Amino acid sequence: MTLQAQLYFSFRSPYSYLAIGRYRALADMFDVEIDLRPVYPLAVRQPDFFERNHPNWLGYTMRDMIRVAQFHGIPFGPPKPDPIVQDMKTRTIAEDQPHIYRITRMGQAAAREGKGLVFADEVARLIWGGAEGWNKGDHLKNAAEKSGLDWDALTRTVKEDAEALDAEIAANQEALEASGHWGVPTLVFDGEPFFGQDRIEMVLWRMNEKGLAER
Repeated sequence: MTLQAQLYFSFRSPYSYLAIGRYRALADMFDVEIDLRPVYPLAVRQPDFFERNHPNWLGYTMRDMIRVAQFHGIPFGPPKPDPIVQDMKTRTIAEDQPHIYRITRMGQAAAREGKGLVFADEVARLIWGGAEGWNKGDHLKNAAEKSGLDWDALTRTVKEDAEALDAEIAANQEALEASGHWGVPTLVFDGEPFFGQDRIEMVLWRMNEKGLAER
């Protein structure tokens, strides 16, 4: 029997990036469907989050994400541009956010087609894998097509159905919090939340208890 799980994910989250390729590999290897549930990052939901954090938070997080990438052999580089427009010195979040709304809506539109996990992995590799100008040219189009999506249909959905997509994204956030957590990446399996890129082995252990089989 195919097992079911939900992965709550943000395109701005480096730890979501560091997890999603490994979750994609897990879903390719085992008989489990992992449905992507995109959410907007804290910078959108709680714009003062970074201002309220300890001054050491950003420096430590940068150090940690780099070493996690090195440990797992995952390509990693600062996003160019950052999906969130933010003054890194003052940590202030700009009111105009041209990137994060677009790509999160794309992720939700892809999830509607059952392609969310693959699409998010392909796009996250662009954002966090060191691609220059990931938002320009054919980068996103190529990622969509590699995910089995029609680029024209995807961009049309994002443009014409933005309000409904945002409602679905908000529902994802509510479902995440109802599961018992609030951050990303969080995978929910059989009603149990597993937060963080360092919980994948534990997820696999729990799934094995529930009869996980290889494909």
